[in-house]
Parts: sequence; C-alpha cells; structure tokens
Amino acid sequence: MSRWSVPILGFGVFAVATNEFVLAGMLPHLESSLDVSLATAGQVVTVYALACALLGPVLATFTAGWSRRVTLVCAAFVYLVGTVGAALAPTFGLLLVAQAVAAAGTGLFVPVAAASGAALVPPERRGRAIAVVLTGFTAATAFGAPLGTAFGSQFGWRATMWFVAGLAVVGILALLGLVPRTIVTPPPESLRHRLAPLADPRALTTLATTMVAFTAVYVLYTYIAEIFAEATGGSGGRVAVLMLTFGVVAIVGSYLAGVLTDRVGGRGVMALCLLWIAGCLLVLPLFSGSFGPAVGYIGVLAVAGFSMSAPQQHRLIALNPGLAPVLVSLHASILYLAIALAGAVGGIGLAAAGATSLGYVAAALALLALALSEFAHRLSVRREKAAGVRADGAEAAVG
Repeated sequence: MSRWSVPILGFGVFAVATNEFVLAGMLPHLESSLDVSLATAGQVVTVYALACALLGPVLATFTAGWSRRVTLVCAAFVYLVGTVGAALAPTFGLLLVAQAVAAAGTGLFVPVAAASGAALVPPERRGRAIAVVLTGFTAATAFGAPLGTAFGSQFGWRATMWFVAGLAVVGILALLGLVPRTIVTPPPESLRHRLAPLADPRALTTLATTMVAFTAVYVLYTYIAEIFAEATGGSGGRVAVLMLTFGVVAIVGSYLAGVLTDRVGGRGVMALCLLWIAGCLLVLPLFSGSFGPAVGYIGVLAVAGFSMSAPQQHRLIALNPGLAPVLVSLHASILYLAIALAGAVGGIGLAAAGATSLGYVAAALALLALALSEFAHRLSVRREKAAGVRADGAEAAVG
C-alpha cells in the first residue's frame, strides 16, 4: 500500500464534495443564465443534497459486495458524468437531473472512502485515517466552494462545473494509481440494518435535532450571495471571501467543539452552539449591508456554525456504542437532508418575504433545534431511569 492511499481518498472526497455548494455562491448567475427566479435556482442545492441522502445508502448497500476500489472508481465516474452533464445542461430542468446524477456518485463515494481509509491502516490508526479522509469534505466547504465561486465569477458558472469535473478526473487517476486493488472491509450491511437505529426514539430525536440545527445554518450558506448582495455589490470574488471566511473559521470551531465535548458532554456544547447561532441570525440585518462588517459577522457565526457535528455524533454513539458506524452513517445522511431542507425552506422564505427574512427564519429553526435537543436528553434520562428501576427490581427478586 502506498503511504499516499489515505490522503488520496481524502482528495477524492474533496473532489466529489466540492460540487455540493460550489453553485451556492453563483445563484444570481444561474438566475440570469437559465431564466429562473433566485429561489428556484437555489433548488440545485436541494436536489443535490436530497439525492445524496436518499441514493447514497441504497447504492452503498447495492455495491457492498464489490471491490472497494472498483466501487470508489465507479462512484467517482458517476459523479464525473453528472458534473459534465451539469456543465452542458441547456435548461434548468436538465441541470437538476445532472446534479442528481453527480450527487448519487458523491453519496456513494464518501462513506466507502471513509471505510476504506480505516481498512488500510492498523487498528490504532483508524480514527486518524477516517479523520484524514473526511477532512476532504470540510476542505470542500472551506476552500473548494469559495475557489469555484471565484473562478465562476470570472468565467461563468459553466466554467466552474468544468473546473469541478477536472478535480474528479485527477481524483480518478489518483485512485487508479495509488489505492490498492484489494481492501479488506467488514461484511456488508443490509439497508434494514443501516436504518434499524431509527426505531429508537432517542436516536430519532437526536437525528432530528441535527437536521433542524444544520438546516438553520445552511439556509444562510446556501443563499449567502443574495443575503449579502448589498455588501458584496454582486461581486463573486467578495462572495468567495465570505464563503472562505466561513469555512476556515468553521474548521477551527469544529476542533474546539470536539475538545469541549470531551470535557462537558454533547448536550451542553449543542445548547451553546444553538444559542450562539440563533443570536447571530437574529442580528443578521445589521451586518448585511457593508462588506467589512459582513466578513466579521460571518467569522463570528462560523465559530458555532459547523461545530455541532462533534457533540451530536458523541451523543449518538453514547446511545449504542455497538452501532457506532451505523449511527455515524445516519448522521451523515441527515446532514444531506438538512442541506436539502435549507434550499427548500430558504427558497420559500426568499420568494415570500425577501432575503432579509432568512435570518429570522433560520433563527427560529435554531431555537426549534434547541428544544428538540433538550427533548432528546429527557428521553435518554427517562430510559436510564427505567433501566435502573428494572435492574433494582431484578436484584430484589434474586435476593
């Protein structure tokens, strides 16, 4: 095995995940190019994320018996076909179809890459290998999407799609050259097994918390170009700066949230993040008119914006450590659903009340997520008390 195998998987994730938000900063370009409203243009993000969420687990189950490298290359190729189709799409409808195809490749590639990375290293290094692979997803948000937005502002959104397709070609060639043909992975899981934790109300409520919380954040991120249109003056380069600021600060914030979660637990960190986000979103109109304040505002919001994954995954795994891989996989699918909902909810808000309403809509979602988070905690406490009562009763009966 090449020492570059795991980093190459991380680059592959970066390549296929960049498409997720690369068009978010270019919605005004889609609006004028394809003759649709801005709210309609935002549905490219909704369709992409929804296809990832729904098709990813199904395709992962279908291909579970395949060679991991074959699966990865096929997933990347499907993504490439969809991305090229998007670059060539003459109508908005065909663009949505192409994006759905690309998303199917992304939804399959990311979990398989994470599992393959873990399988390529000794047990004591698996956590780090998974982190390296999934860093590609974070890097796509922090650097890929802003870079694509800046590129597209100069050469058009179709050029951005060709740029993203080029990343996929490099990724496929690297996979073929540097990833082993044989990767030993755990036995394939059925789709029923993957969905089994949803029968537990604690897990279901915790996942619902994640979905609503990240919907609040992604409403702003998806429509960032329109929300800050006055501050950026319609400049794609300035939108890219906002996206880059968000992504870079979010990486630091996510790390700090992980450290804090180990010390105080997931519930407290989640509550802090959601109150932080809600407070920031409520004052959004005060900072959306000038570029300097907008950059500072984005930096402050981003501290907590993407910091909720660590505490939420911590809480999920604590519910049933034996199902940790399945729970983490469900968490990833829920994030895709959150992105899809953000595109839809934001589009409705934009059409109904304009960009200034989106901050209030997202703040309300953050507060709803806080209520769900506390309800999930109460369900867990109730289950623990019930288990304690049963244990005491059993001990008394034995005595």
